[in-house]
Amino acid sequence: MHALPMTGDELAGWLRLAMAKGLSPTALRLLLDTFGLPDAVLGQPYASLVVIAGEAAARAALAAPGADFPAYVDTVGAWCEGPDNALVTLADPAYPPMLLTMPDPPPLLYVKGRIDRLHVPGIAVVGSRSATPQGIEDAERFARTFSAAGVVVVSGLALGIDGAAHRGALAGSAGTVAVIGTGADLVYPAAHHALAHQIVQSGAIMTEWPLGTPARSAHFPQRNRLIAGLVRGVLIVEAAMRSGSLITARLANEMGRDVFALPGSIHAPLSRGSHRMIKQGAKLVETPEEVLEELALNAATAVTAVTADQPEGSPQGAAPAGSSLAPDAQRLLDALGHAPATLEILAARTEMDDTTLQSMLLQLELAGHLTVLQGGRFIRAHHGQ
Repeated sequence: MHALPMTGDELAGWLRLAMAKGLSPTALRLLLDTFGLPDAVLGQPYASLVVIAGEAAARAALAAPGADFPAYVDTVGAWCEGPDNALVTLADPAYPPMLLTMPDPPPLLYVKGRIDRLHVPGIAVVGSRSATPQGIEDAERFARTFSAAGVVVVSGLALGIDGAAHRGALAGSAGTVAVIGTGADLVYPAAHHALAHQIVQSGAIMTEWPLGTPARSAHFPQRNRLIAGLVRGVLIVEAAMRSGSLITARLANEMGRDVFALPGSIHAPLSRGSHRMIKQGAKLVETPEEVLEELALNAATAVTAVTADQPEGSPQGAAPAGSSLAPDAQRLLDALGHAPATLEILAARTEMDDTTLQSMLLQLELAGHLTVLQGGRFIRAHHGQ
């Protein structure tokens, strides 16, 4: 699976809106859902944007970018040419489907490594930076079992439990995804340089922050929201009473994800956060198999998801078992992604002739896979994805 290629103008349009000060991801998603791609949003009169997203968002969207913006566009363009690097937009079929269930998915994701890992069922394993030896051991063991069952382990690349979770998952088949709070060209903490390199080989590193963004404490709660959004469930291994892991767990709970916690001694400070979450409804678990069972992620279902998403050997977004769609129709649905697209955009992405394209669009509409919006744009019909 690969990110869609972009022209220089398309890249500039996405970056301009994604980095516009005061334009929230929620407001931007509204504008994209209404008008299509960034170029179309930027081409609208102020009044049209106000009707959809309000005055503040309209002002932010149409504000001129800073003097250093053209240089940043060039920097990102050069970064995207790196062998493991990709910029994935909200309109790209490669965008992680779980994040689309969030109310405010980031418009852009900077990804290093294997994008297909972002489409495999995932479990977050999080916990304290100052973990105990037992906590490190538990995180590694649980993560290794999840990965061996074909489930991707998601964490935040921090010291302690996060690092142990990534290392454990690398020993299994599904690998791991690190969601970071800095630019994709930086590794924080520096002690995890070698680990980050390993993750890129068999997993992915993902961030919404622009290149060059340093580590700032304010970024980590936002990073935690992406960890929660990307997965089916969150496992807390060890956590103090005030910790980022509890923020991740609460965000996951708000998004309807399952929350699990390992119990510990009543005398251990790092058990207090886990016990607090258990009192608030997190499921107490003692084995990795309990988590997999609870999420109905047995080896068979997860492995199917992994193999269906391999970059080589199977077509991107291969039709699920039992799908009655013709290969061309499935290819068109994959090209549509999750944002509205015009006939011209779909023709460019699929290289189908007009007659075939119109015929496939009609077939998909009649089968309930897509909806036609005003202005002749098409959007995928969401069936509880």
